[in-house]
Amino acid sequence: MNQVFVLDTRCKPLTPCHPARARALLKNGKAAVFRRIPFTIVLKTAIPDAVVKPLTVKIDPGSKITGLALAEGNGRIVFGAELEHRGTAIKARLDSRRTSRRLRRHRKTRYRAARFNNRMRTEGWLPPSLQHRVETTMTWVNRFRQWANIEGIAVERVKFDMQLMQNPEISGVEYQQGTLQGYSVREYLLEKWGRKCAYCATENVPLQVEHVKARANGGSNNVSNLTLACEPCNSKKGTKDIAVFLQKKPDVLKRIMAQIKKPLTDAAAVNTTRNKLFTELLKTGLPVETGTGAQTKFNRTRLNYPKAHWIDAACVGDSATTVTLNPELKPLLIKATGHGTRQMVSMDKYGFPRTQAKSGKMVNGIQTGDLVKIIQPKGKYVGRYVARVSSIKTVNQYLSIPVNGVPVGFPSKLATLIQKADGYAYA
Repeated sequence: MNQVFVLDTRCKPLTPCHPARARALLKNGKAAVFRRIPFTIVLKTAIPDAVVKPLTVKIDPGSKITGLALAEGNGRIVFGAELEHRGTAIKARLDSRRTSRRLRRHRKTRYRAARFNNRMRTEGWLPPSLQHRVETTMTWVNRFRQWANIEGIAVERVKFDMQLMQNPEISGVEYQQGTLQGYSVREYLLEKWGRKCAYCATENVPLQVEHVKARANGGSNNVSNLTLACEPCNSKKGTKDIAVFLQKKPDVLKRIMAQIKKPLTDAAAVNTTRNKLFTELLKTGLPVETGTGAQTKFNRTRLNYPKAHWIDAACVGDSATTVTLNPELKPLLIKATGHGTRQMVSMDKYGFPRTQAKSGKMVNGIQTGDLVKIIQPKGKYVGRYVARVSSIKTVNQYLSIPVNGVPVGFPSKLATLIQKADGYAYA
């Protein structure tokens, strides 16, 4: 269980404490709840001689999920979290908007001039889906600085060398003109194929790098010709053609061939944002330690910790030579949800409005995205619910929350606000 953040009477960060200690302070009236998620308390009595331990924010950047951990100077992990980005959703919305505008320009309606020709990109510009990854990571670094005494940052800066994976024979001037930092092809294959055998889907066994088209038959070492296989499958396949080897498993063959052609999208996203994230971290004024992906894996394997994003974050850099953590700790799961949309109406696939203009999204001081507690005394959904508000109907003063994955409407008078919306969902 993560430790609880503690603030003094002036809302300055103190050393995080054990949840049992926080419960005792709250029960005795010596503290009050400052924030529900992540749980933070504020003391009611000043402690002039309090000793505040310095902490380090450790970051394992990822394309979809970024691992976060807070470590003491002796390597003890006091807090772990996994931040899920919404870069894919941002790209999908921008694609939809672009399509609608293009269709509108070709219809026999008022012409909408293209404005993208008049815009210039600033130095260091990133696409919104990638800039989002940098900004959400920085948001949580700054939040941790508000709730804890952060005196250092460690980030995994070197991840994938896509040139080397696409062309293993690259060398000399050609290589110097590209990305110099490397990341083992094996580790990339482990992530690409889900850490299991491509042929039989066996997990938690030693996996071997397998050539889809055998070297004896002219196959190359390019990453597009590599996969992972357990020892029995690798031996059984040998130099056979994959179509012959899997002729009785057409579904597996189709899946493998589709996976082989999968582009290096995640690798490109990490490569593109790593330098921008490092630059933004330097602007905090804190010392920033960097590490490689291979170093992170070496530390984790040497300490015999399982694979997880927050554990990888804890094992980043030279400071991770000694890391003490509980592998069974459940990290805080943070999902970026955004702050709603500015789009006034929804459109069909032809770009025509299909809904009415949106009404207000607040009722009785509660808005979309707020975390609320609802106690329903009677009816079909009698019980107690704690969830984020998914939608609001201001006409009849109703709000909807997900119940078993299905949105259910409740009267707003039954809702008690727990935490205001901040653009993230927690679990």
